[in-house]
Formats: sequence, C-alpha cells, structure tokens
Amino acid sequence: MADARVTSLDVARLAGVSQSAVSRVFSGASASKTTIAKVRAAAQALGYQPNSLARAMITGKSRIIGLVVAYLDNQFYPMAIERLSQALKARGYHILLIMADTTPEDVDAAMADLMSYQIDGIITASVAMSSDLTDRCAAMGVPVVMFNRGQDGSNLSSVTSANGAGGAAVAEFLLAGGHRRIAHIAGWQGSSTGRDRSRGFAEALIAAGHPPPVILDGRYSRDIAAQAARDLMDSATPPDAIFIGNDHMALAVMDRLRFDLGLSIPDDVSIVGYDDVPMAAWPAYDLTTLRQPLNRMVEATVATLLAEIDDPGRDRQRIEITGPLVLRGSARRPDTP
Repeated sequence: MADARVTSLDVARLAGVSQSAVSRVFSGASASKTTIAKVRAAAQALGYQPNSLARAMITGKSRIIGLVVAYLDNQFYPMAIERLSQALKARGYHILLIMADTTPEDVDAAMADLMSYQIDGIITASVAMSSDLTDRCAAMGVPVVMFNRGQDGSNLSSVTSANGAGGAAVAEFLLAGGHRRIAHIAGWQGSSTGRDRSRGFAEALIAAGHPPPVILDGRYSRDIAAQAARDLMDSATPPDAIFIGNDHMALAVMDRLRFDLGLSIPDDVSIVGYDDVPMAAWPAYDLTTLRQPLNRMVEATVATLLAEIDDPGRDRQRIEITGPLVLRGSARRPDTP
C-alpha cells in the first residue's frame, strides 16, 4: 500500500542494522556514531517518525519529564527551563511543561494532570507539593526533584543554590563597604529560598554586631517590592543599603528609587540582588548580585532525577551549590589598599 506507515523494521532493513539498533538511536540509548548516521539517513529517506506512544506502551517508559513552574515573569525561570530541556534532550528525554499558581490546590491539580501522561519523572520549579501528592507520586513510582526550592518534612530530592550562605555573603560585603543602615526586601517568606536567604543575611549581620535588619516581604512581586522600597526610604531612618531577594524585584526597586524618588545608586543607597539574570548586567542597571550557579544546578537536577528513575530505592538528595557575588556598580565597594 502506497500509504502504509513506515516502520522501524523498514528503517532497519534500509540501514542494514537490527531493529533494536533503530530503537536505541531514537530512544537516546547508547549507539555508535556510524549506526546513528545510518539509521537517521534511512529514516529521513523513508520519512520515518518514531511512535513515542507505542514505545511507551512496550517499554513502560515515556521518556517524558514533567516540569511544573509557577510563573515566568522572573527571567531566571525561562533560562532554567531552556537549559533543563536541553540537558534532558541530550539524554533522550523531552519536557512536558505545566504552569501552576503558587497555591497548593493549583499545584496539586497541575501535578494530577501530569500523572495522566505516563511521565517518567517530575521537576518542580519553585512550587511546593502537598504531603498527599508526595505520597501519591511515591506510590506510582514517579520520582520528583525540586528545583530552586526545598520542602521541610518531605522525602523529596532538591537542588538549590546555597541560599543561606549567599545571604551571609551579601551581608559581609555590605558591612565591608561601610554601610550601617541596612535593610532587606525579602523573597516570599512562604518559600524556602526566600526564608533561607533572609536567615543567612540577618544572622551574618547580627553576628557582626549590626542590629537586626528591617525586613519587608516583597513576595517576589515587582510592584510589592517597589512599594516596599518607597516605604523604607520614606521612613525616619532610611537605609543606606538594601539587599533584595531576587533580581526580578531588585530591578523594579532600582527604577522606583531613581525615577520616582530621584535618588542616586549607589551614592544615596546601595542595591544588591540575587540570581544574576541577564538584565542585571545591562548598563542601565549594572546590578551587584549573588549569582545562582544555574548550569551546575541544572546538571545536578537532571542527574539526580535520572538516577532516581533508574533506581527508585535510591536515597533522596538535598544539594546546595555555592554561587559567587558578582560585583558591579549598584553597590558601594569596600575600600581596597
């Protein structure tokens, strides 16, 4: 029949290899460069497309990873999604992206949707899971790795930057620069990342003899963070430095201080962020910020998830990766000899 569907057996015959070799090539499994070249040339000549659903029914593996993300306004997450997708693709996997609000109900609903696709594993990016859903994933044998978020009391692997140490590094930098009225516009305190950065920052200041900093919850919102900055600068003792829980908020704060309040950065107030998104390096912002080691975080997340897919009984991992403080022009630097 002229319209008969081309099969992997047809590709194998034309390429002069076994049908299992064709399967290995299109599943991302190990195959020689010569075999890969022969199989892909034969597939292109025949117009062959592998049937992922059929393969999943046979092997019990879909080669699909579910990724749940709360929001994409923060530049950090589009970059993370792109690199996670590239890293998984290099290992023969694909991403199924699901957007969810930060409410537990919406996250649970999004995760339930993912379960219906016979996914091999799940990565959650800055969203929390209920204990019931965690138990359900475990019962179904679907491993979950949390990216850029931890969750106390859960038996889930997580990969984050060293948020506490990062907050402490910012505090030490500001103190070394001679700042004495230091405030903090925090990330959402309902998240582990927001809490850990705030904790590390405050503890380092107090340990150095500085009074506890004024902390306002910016909730990872540009508008809320910008209003918090106005409130701080309108106070009786405005800060001479503000550490802001991520760059997404920090850029909005800089705009508010300069264009609405007419302040000079860093002459009137120093600003430090967290993430090091591309806009932080733009000359218009030149933001000093604690860099999240995104490539290493992605590598650790993918390696951890695939290891748990291969070995469901593997011990869960809590990985923290230290990132550097990137010095630019938004904060006064310590005097150097």
